[in-house]
Amino acid sequence: MSDQLLSNERSLPLFRRLCYAAGHFLNDLCASLWFTYLLVYYHSVLGFKSTYAGVLLFIGQIADGVSTPLVGIESDRTAGCGSYGKRKTWHLVGTISVLISFPFIFNPCLGCGDNTPQWVWLTYFTPFIIIFQFGWAATQISHLSLIPELVSSEHAKVELTAYRYAFTVVANITVYAVALLLFHFQAQQTGDPSVTDSLGIVDIPIFRDLSLIVLGIGAVFSFVFHLGTRERVPHREEPGSQNDESQPLISPTSHNTIPQSLLQWNHWLKEPSFYQVAFLYMCTRLIVNLSQTYVSMYLINSLLLPKNFIATIPLVMYVSGFVCSLVMKPISKFVGISMTYLLGLVLILGFSSWVLVGMNIGRLIYGAAVLLGAGSATILVMSLSMTAKLIGEQTQSGAFVYGAMSFTDKVANGIGVIIIQRLHPCNSQDSCPESVWFYRDVMVIVTGGVALAAAISLCTLLIWPIRIRQRKCSNQLLVMFRCSDIAEACQILHLDRYFTYQRTTYFIAIW
Repeated sequence: MSDQLLSNERSLPLFRRLCYAAGHFLNDLCASLWFTYLLVYYHSVLGFKSTYAGVLLFIGQIADGVSTPLVGIESDRTAGCGSYGKRKTWHLVGTISVLISFPFIFNPCLGCGDNTPQWVWLTYFTPFIIIFQFGWAATQISHLSLIPELVSSEHAKVELTAYRYAFTVVANITVYAVALLLFHFQAQQTGDPSVTDSLGIVDIPIFRDLSLIVLGIGAVFSFVFHLGTRERVPHREEPGSQNDESQPLISPTSHNTIPQSLLQWNHWLKEPSFYQVAFLYMCTRLIVNLSQTYVSMYLINSLLLPKNFIATIPLVMYVSGFVCSLVMKPISKFVGISMTYLLGLVLILGFSSWVLVGMNIGRLIYGAAVLLGAGSATILVMSLSMTAKLIGEQTQSGAFVYGAMSFTDKVANGIGVIIIQRLHPCNSQDSCPESVWFYRDVMVIVTGGVALAAAISLCTLLIWPIRIRQRKCSNQLLVMFRCSDIAEACQILHLDRYFTYQRTTYFIAIW
């Protein structure tokens, strides 16, 4: 089959692309709240010690990190719920888990009072955070794993990833716009500068309402995804047809029509490109997530801006990221994925330099926010495109690859947060003079410092490009059978491994 025909078979119309991109909208809404406002909510609103607030975020990141490779392996291994498809089945499980757990995270502890020890609050929130992070991981991995299954060409994968990120940007814009409106309504009702300028316990209803609003919006978009996205499922012949009998249909000369070497999850651990892309993806997520986590603390404690800026500045960041995502495909097509990623790193380093030399930049932070937003959008989309390029046609184990990438990201972010919180100069709720410089330094390191590490990793990819090493396949016999029941064929042949490629089921026997 020619490459052109393969590309035509695995292209998506605009409506399907939009429906696919909508599938991660709920996750993006919750992630925006999680990374931008979790530390602010627990430290500045509920009055947790900075260490305790960091522990809660750390628990969530570790739970997510552990869940992602496990979900990836199970998502590749299981067949899904009937004809619904294994990726969409896991997506549905994750969506339900998020919807039932997330409302409790941004609500005070039920039954707790002012005299309740903070460790009790910590124990109360932990199970809800774990359930939420499992659901988030299941949704993320299943959604990412659909990319190489829905489209085949490199540029189509970049385009679909750009659509996905465009919806991510819209989700973040939605969160910050709603937060800005809620702060505005609060200011109109009170009129007290002490309430409108600084965060405190009076802001509990703001974050509670914000979490419930975004959950309602996200549930609608998840419904659109499940309604409009069609996942390819293994094709089964009707019982009693003339092709029911098992018969080999693959000749030795037809090896070009299927992957020459099928990688299972353990095979990826022997591929150097797997570790190159994983490290680059980890650096990318460290820049994006940690800057999103600490930008609110930087605005309030270092620049001493009113609390409504924790909504307006992230809003500017993601608007610039949205605009950038619109021009990303033609740029990457012209200069390549790696050079486009490098361009994003230059923007990140520009933001870091601006923050480093401009301690009293005040409202000039809007310009710096544009650089950070555009740079973050660029490197995130390009890193996901590199991951899709790494997987290629190895979609039978694609969920494990995305899960492993996400594992490095979550664990690194969790460790980064707990280290930063432990180094905090003032552990109480109230800020201290040292925190002014502390959050400035944090923003410089998590953007500029990590960007330098990402640049080094990118250089290795320029020297040793992404590729899968040729594997010896002499010990694998690949035979295709038209069977009415996959389980029946496996039992007859004493096989436990099979995969589906272009609607055809293949069985692997190892000698």
